[in-house]
Amino acid sequence: MPEALPASRTAVLVCQGRAAAHGLIAAGRFADPTAIRLLRADEREAVQWVRDAAVPQPWRQRVDYESVRANAEMIVPRTVAIDDAVRAHPSPQVVILGAGLDGRAWRMPELADALVFEVDQPSSQRDKRERAEGLPGTPPTFVAVDFGHDRLTEALAAAGHRPSEPTSWIWEGVVPYLTTAEVSTTVAALAACSAPNSRLIVNFQLPGTSVTLGRLVARLLMASTGRRSVWATEPWRSTWTPAAMAALLARHGFTVTGEHDLLETARALRVPIRHATSLTHSRVMVADRT
Repeated sequence: MPEALPASRTAVLVCQGRAAAHGLIAAGRFADPTAIRLLRADEREAVQWVRDAAVPQPWRQRVDYESVRANAEMIVPRTVAIDDAVRAHPSPQVVILGAGLDGRAWRMPELADALVFEVDQPSSQRDKRERAEGLPGTPPTFVAVDFGHDRLTEALAAAGHRPSEPTSWIWEGVVPYLTTAEVSTTVAALAACSAPNSRLIVNFQLPGTSVTLGRLVARLLMASTGRRSVWATEPWRSTWTPAAMAALLARHGFTVTGEHDLLETARALRVPIRHATSLTHSRVMVADRT
């Protein structure tokens, strides 16, 4: 039997970015009051440095500061693009795939009347449920799925998902960590569960040598502090051109109705831009099933 995957550390970094940005970056368009509450005490320290613009001098803490600050500036346009796509297409069901420490079920009033499901691998989901205890509001229905062994369609059905009704699927920050075959298999599973008028919102990364080098530099910086990078056990496994992703979705009955270049989104939001290449290579595509 294969060894169980540990809880995602990338999810923590993303949550730190949202917590650091809350109320400070793109105020009025971005807010996530759940993020800080989903973090443990030691994970909040770097968040506070960024919020206070208090650059620490020790090298180890400086690397943490820069990682969280960069993540905050990346996460805001991505989150806004996805949230806007969800609001623009109300559905009776919302499924968040690879949810990590996502707070949408609690923070988005537009989801109050929807059935919200969070799908994630078992270790990450156990960690999330512990962290989410005490959050005000209605929690989502948690669906633990080991994608190497469990069938997504069956797991969702057992949790109460109704394939006869429209679903909004949120697939954020997950695709790069899957192989091309795994992405294709997942899209097929989503199509099998998608009634007409369903919507798929997928975030993916474009191919690019500069982005690969940037991740390598980030890993080396973390190694210089004597710690292992969060990406050491969570490497990227696939990148996609918009044409390739649109073609995959079309084969399964989804028609692309929108695409967001996150650099353009960041500029529109007046988000600080220090990592333009990373923003350019991260896309959000919206596709509807008619």
